Amino acid sequence: MASGLATKFKINTDMGESFGRWKMGPDEDLMPFIDVANIACGFHAGDPSIMLKTVRLCKKYGLKAGAYPGQQDLFGFGQRKIEVDPKDIYAMVLYQVGASKAMLNAEGMELSHVKPHGLKWWDI
Repeated sequence: MASGLATKFKINTDMGESFGRWKMGPDEDLMPFIDVANIACGFHAGDPSIMLKTVRLCKKYGLKAGAYPGQQDLFGFGQRKIEVDPKDIYAMVLYQVGASKAMLNAEGMELSHVKPHGLKWWDI
């Protein structure tokens, strides 16, 4: 048996995947129970208003927040195979991370990490 010390696990979730009037997941209900949020950057899910709302929720609950860039594929939720030149992928990730960083900066928060959405679109 372990030494009797409690083990704390960090819980990381994907957030901000709603889009316009379409609601995806109970983000606000989950926030009090997590430590880190991956915030969708608007290409596979999310939009600017949802991103900002999610950043503000992270701030409210004292969570670390990261960019969650994805393939430019709202209809397929970033899961369809789309041939993209690696140079374009680089530009898309830079664009999305930049948007995330701007939203976080506006709320006095720092970018904690970058977590790509899925791995399928990285297998080029």
